[in-house]
Amino acid sequence: MIYEPKNITLKDGQLALFRSPTAQDAADMLTYLWRTSSETDFVLRYPEECGFTMEQEQKLLESVLASEYQVMITCFVNGRAVGNCTLMLQGRIKTRHRGSVAIAVLKEYWGLGIGTAMFREMTAIAKEHGVSMLDLDFIEGNSRARALYEKMGFRIVAVKPDSIRLKDGTRLAEYYMQLYLD
Repeated sequence: MIYEPKNITLKDGQLALFRSPTAQDAADMLTYLWRTSSETDFVLRYPEECGFTMEQEQKLLESVLASEYQVMITCFVNGRAVGNCTLMLQGRIKTRHRGSVAIAVLKEYWGLGIGTAMFREMTAIAKEHGVSMLDLDFIEGNSRARALYEKMGFRIVAVKPDSIRLKDGTRLAEYYMQLYLD
């Protein structure tokens, strides 16, 4: 699904562009994925698990653009990917009222309003497609993300204990949140 480009002004006055990433963005997106997974334990991959080739990333981005059930919005600042979110819609009759969201922003851009703006866009798209419930997961200890999600109206509805295990053996819970749109 293609997201129509939109300019936003960040809290620090920088201009950002929200748009769908294309195959031409593959190298930048791979760098972005590696950086976000390097900066925090609160994403579901380690940097060495960002092993897509350029061709694989290009195919992935092309498939998202062609999908009727998925949209990806990337935040570009000075031509560089600094944030990304995905909305996955359900296609089955029993579950098409639901959508799942995921988001990550480079650490140096935390607190500038990118996450809030991305959630507003994803929520609007979900409503346009008849979605009445969004869900997401976050990892125990990610208080910044939890605060954003709760600010956007999400509420914890389940806890999955010990579902995350870090390299050092630390086990963390994963929290499941929902937002009702109607």
